[in-house]
Formats: sequence, C-alpha cells, structure tokens
Amino acid sequence: MKLMFASDLHGSLSATEKILELFTQSRADWLILLGDLLNHGPRNALPDAYQPAQVAEQLNLYRDKIVAVRGNCDSEVDQMLLSFPITAPFQQVLLPTRRLFLTHGHLYHPALLPPLSHGDVLVYGHTHLPQAERQGGIYCFNPGSVSIPKGGFPASYGILAQDILRVVDLHSGQAVAELALTH
Repeated sequence: MKLMFASDLHGSLSATEKILELFTQSRADWLILLGDLLNHGPRNALPDAYQPAQVAEQLNLYRDKIVAVRGNCDSEVDQMLLSFPITAPFQQVLLPTRRLFLTHGHLYHPALLPPLSHGDVLVYGHTHLPQAERQGGIYCFNPGSVSIPKGGFPASYGILAQDILRVVDLHSGQAVAELALTH
C-alpha cells in the first residue's frame, strides 16, 4: 500500500491543486490529510491563493480517497463544506506489522505521545516542519506544510511506500527527509 500525506493546506488553492495533481501522478492508494485544511488561523499570514471554498470543492472530488483528521484551525463550519469527515482528533491505519497514528499535532506530538507500541509511527502536522526520525522505539513523521512552510524548509508532503517514509519537496520532487521502517 502506498500512502500520501499532506498537512496544513490552510485554504491555499494553488497548494491544494498541486498536491492533488501529485496524488494522482503518484498512484498512492490514499491521501491522508493531517488537518488545517481550509483556514489560515490567526498565527499565520494568508497563504498564496487563499480560496477556502474552492479548496473544499477540489478536495471533495477526491472524497473517496481521503482519510483526514481535525487540525486546530478546522471547525464544524469547515465540515459543512467538505463531503468527507474531518472532525476526528485522530485516525489509525493498521498495517501488517505496525500502526500509523494520524493526528494534527496540537493534541499529540513527539513530546506528548499517544499510547503506541514499539515500531508504531506517529504521523502529525501542525508545526509546518518536516520530520522523519526514530525516537526510541517510535517513529515520528511530519510531512511539513504544503502551503506555509517554516524553518527555511520548502513546501512539502509525505509518502509511505515500501516501508520508506519520505518527506518530499512539493515543487522539486526532491527528498527533504527519509526514514526506513525496520521490522
């Protein structure tokens, strides 16, 4: 199974169109959205091409391929525009040898882990900073932000394929960070 991860779209139509184009090209099985889909929030500047209603329309075209969690900027009003659920604070993907715990990152994060087993993966967004690291027996993976990258990093997304977690530059396609999941 191949998974694509995107976080912190923050209503950017240009970033959303790009990630959906890459999702189609990648032939990933699922697009996992890690929250903060439509609104920019009070701590962020407006992203490029801020058009939250059009972002919702574009995402709805892929509703049968999206798994999503709620970010701190997502609301019940946002859910009214989206035809796939976004209000769960976390989701889990069960793989044959490990669990992916999907969350935005404002409730659970590397400094405050949910109950996870050795070899499980915490997948989160929120910080807009890419991460692909092992902390003890837990893997921590953050695809960064597709619309408002921080820390000098490029806009980015994530891929899980063949037990490799990879953060990928949204525009160049180059790997920003990479981590092999070992058994």
